[in-house]
Formats: sequence, structure tokens, C-alpha cells
Amino acid sequence: MASEDRVLFTKQMKKDYTILVPTMLPIHFKLMIHIFREYGYKVELLENAGKNVVDSGLRNVHNDTCYPALLVIGQMIDALESGKYDINKVALLITQTGGGCRASNYINLLRKALKKSGYGHIPVVSLSLGMEKNPGFKITPQMMNRIFYALFYADLLMLLANQCRPYEVHKGETDQLVDRWAERLTQEMKGRGILSYKKVKENYRRILSDFADIARAKQEKVKVGVVGEIYVKFSPLGNNNLEEFLLSEGAEVVVPGLLDFCLYCIYNILMDYKLYGMGRFKVAAFRRVYRMLVRKQGDVIRIIKEQGTFRAPGYFPHTVSLVKGYLSHGVKMGEGWLLTAEMLELIEQGVPNIVCTQPFGCLPNHIVGKGMMRLIKQKNPDSNIVAVDYDPGATKINQENRIKLMLANAAAIAQAKQPQEQSSEKQLQFI
Repeated sequence: MASEDRVLFTKQMKKDYTILVPTMLPIHFKLMIHIFREYGYKVELLENAGKNVVDSGLRNVHNDTCYPALLVIGQMIDALESGKYDINKVALLITQTGGGCRASNYINLLRKALKKSGYGHIPVVSLSLGMEKNPGFKITPQMMNRIFYALFYADLLMLLANQCRPYEVHKGETDQLVDRWAERLTQEMKGRGILSYKKVKENYRRILSDFADIARAKQEKVKVGVVGEIYVKFSPLGNNNLEEFLLSEGAEVVVPGLLDFCLYCIYNILMDYKLYGMGRFKVAAFRRVYRMLVRKQGDVIRIIKEQGTFRAPGYFPHTVSLVKGYLSHGVKMGEGWLLTAEMLELIEQGVPNIVCTQPFGCLPNHIVGKGMMRLIKQKNPDSNIVAVDYDPGATKINQENRIKLMLANAAAIAQAKQPQEQSSEKQLQFI
């Protein structure tokens, strides 16, 4: 036991304990899990879903707690109760942000829930920047190097998959290619030493080439952006398989990558120094990290544009500038100003139809999401945004009906534009 009465994950546990990881980003987490395994950890990504997960969360978490915490804790305890794992040789891994959001308390809520359910002996490993330490779990510089590039690879795979999946002639070909590349990248990231950035950029080009070879139907589909609180935005468990539903409704899903959220977190540290004088001793290091990440993001964008088949993601320094006239960069609880910026970025990229996913009662995201919709619509009349709440009491059918209304509105807007465009074309022909 540690001094604060928490169970430590020891060096002996690393040999034969299975570490369970809750789901969020399927492609990203798959790559990261492979990296942990290569460095000797027995790690498994949880895929259990459905009513049992929600019920387990409701039994073990106060119903005032946000929905993502309820789902993450519910998924873990449901897995422990499934009988699939040896509860005396299992540990749990969870991120710990340390910010002002209730997400910072997930780890304590989880430990409390484990004790309540009779699993108080199970160690909980914090994946954070030094907030908690465990003798048997360490992220070495080499691991961090690989996790860093896994983030870039996964963002690229997600971006390309979303642009191919709605149009693929042979159903399932996109997902098969994602799996092949995930396996190939895992093999390439084996071994020791720092990865070659030249090789990484070569892989970007090969990935683009392989996805460009997927046979796709030449048709125009309604593009729908997805923004919101990070868990329900990305996690199929958190948003009731939102992307799958949008695909079934004939839409192309556009989801900003995880890198932007990471850059947002670093940018906020720089803003804390600028606005409040906080973090004076660490600001120089974070400024270097920020510039390096932005530079590498620029490389990805350039390579995508050079290849010419796919739409590139937004460039973060430009994303930062979009909120001018809307809200301050000091608004940084939850997804803060980034949520507003991502909606504006999607509109600028020609994706005015947006689903804003929000856990019910998540005050920061209601302010910067739903609270900004009126102003965004005033300044961008063609925008078509719907806010959808996710919580244990919200039925899937009600959520989908709200989204269907948004899609119907998108179709009506597109139809209304056609006569205007045709009229403009006739005028040009006459001239």
C-alpha cells in the first residue's frame, strides 16, 4: 500500500498481471496497446458494451457524476464481474488529467467503486504526467517516442478511413486496410532506439497511396462533423455508435483528430503564462514541444495535399485564430474554446452540418458547445448544428431522431441552393 492507502502496481505484477484499458478511440488505442505489449505489459482493450455497462456504472457511481465517468467505471467493473479475468491478477489503467473538469476525479471515483464492489485489492494505474507513480509501470522515453508517432499515424488512419468508408465499392475494405496498417506499424515500431522521422513520413505517403487505391463510388454525400466532449465525441460506447448511425443514414463523417486536443492542452499552458503569469519555469519547455508538434502537423498536411486525393485536416495555429470574436482563449475548462473552434473550422472546411455531443450536465461543454451555437449561427447562416445529450436516461431513439432532423434540414438547405446555383450557371452561359 502507498501512503495514501492506494494499491501499487509493482514490478512483480508486470510479469503476469493483465492491465485492462477502457475504450475511447478504437484506432488510436489499438496502436498504443500494441506498443505497451512490445515493452512487456499484458494489456487488453475492453470492448464490452450495452446495458450491463450502464447498469454497472449506475450501481457504482453517483448519478450526478458525468456520463463518461459512469461508462468508464461501469465498463471496468462489468469486465471484472464477467468472469473472463482472474481478479487476483488484473489491474486497471485510466488517464488522469489534473484539470478543472470532473475527469480529474475519475481515478478516485474508480477506486471508491472498486472497494464498494469488493475489488479494493485491484491496483489502478494512472496514465498521467507524474501525478501518481507505480514501481511496475513506467513510460520510458522510447515508449513515449512510439506513442507520439502512434498518435500521428492513428489520426491519419482515422481521417482517411472516414473519407473512404462511405464511398467504398467493396464493403469492409477500408476497415481491413486500417487493420493491416495497424499491424504493419506495430511491427515497424518494435525494437529500441528513436524512430526515424524520414521513415515516418515515408509511411504517411504509403498509407495515402494505399487508401487512394480503394475503389470508391463517385457520388456526393452529406458531410457531418462530430465535435463535443472528448469521450462521447470519440467513443462508440459513449455516443451510441454515432459514426455507424451517420453512415447508415448516408452521411460522410468528419471528426477532428486527437492531436488538436493535445495541442489545445499545451497551448493552454502557454496561455496561463501569458494571462496569469503561471507556469513561468515550464513555459519554455512547453513552447518548444508546441512548436515541434505544430511543425510535424504541418508536414502531415503538406504530404496529404501533395498526394491530392484526400482533404487535409485543419492546421492548429489557424484553428486557434478562429475563435476571435467569439470567446477568449482563457475559456479552457473541459474542451473549452477548442470545441467552439472545431465547429468554426468544420464550417470553414465546407462541413456546416455538425453534431455537438455532450454528456448531460457537463457544464463546461454546454457553455462552449450549446451555449455558442446561437452566435455561430448568427455569423454563419448556413451552419446546421444540433446538440445531442448523452446520459443513462437519454434514449437512443430520441438522440437519433434529433440527428435525423438535422440531416433533413441539411437536405432541405442543399435542395434550396440548387436552383440558385443552376440560375448562376445559366447567367454565366448567357454572358
